[in-house]
Amino acid sequence: MLVALGCSLPGSYPSREALLDAAVEALAGEGLSVATRSSWWTSAAWPDRTAPAYLNGVVLVETALSADEVLAALHRIEARFGRVRAEPNAPRTLDLDLIAHGRTVLDGAVVVPHPRAHERLFVMGPLAQIAADWRHPVSGKTAADLAATATVGTDAKSVV
Repeated sequence: MLVALGCSLPGSYPSREALLDAAVEALAGEGLSVATRSSWWTSAAWPDRTAPAYLNGVVLVETALSADEVLAALHRIEARFGRVRAEPNAPRTLDLDLIAHGRTVLDGAVVVPHPRAHERLFVMGPLAQIAADWRHPVSGKTAADLAATATVGTDAKSVV
């Protein structure tokens, strides 16, 4: 299973990196065991490029939870980290997205794979770092191929 993490505001943490590191640690408390994670990537805010820049990454997670249980767990973690859902694309303390749940394809209350992740370099770039050969459950394209053709967040780069 793949989860993307992102933030543009550090909240009560000393930095965005510290916040994302804490969010990765919080996953285990929800039954989501992190097998590996990418480096953090930075990119300008979108669509308002004057807003604070984002820091993003991807984790490969092992879990026995269903896709809807995972999504509920991610929303609980976001809430604990002060996530407020005011308006789309607004600066935020934490954004956790379920990118894929194995080869599962769902198009209902829970949508997997994530409907826009394949377009985003700030998701596909980090994913290609940890699983370049991962294949999108619908298109069959690899993470590396999707990173090379991403059209959103094309300024994203690893901050290692």
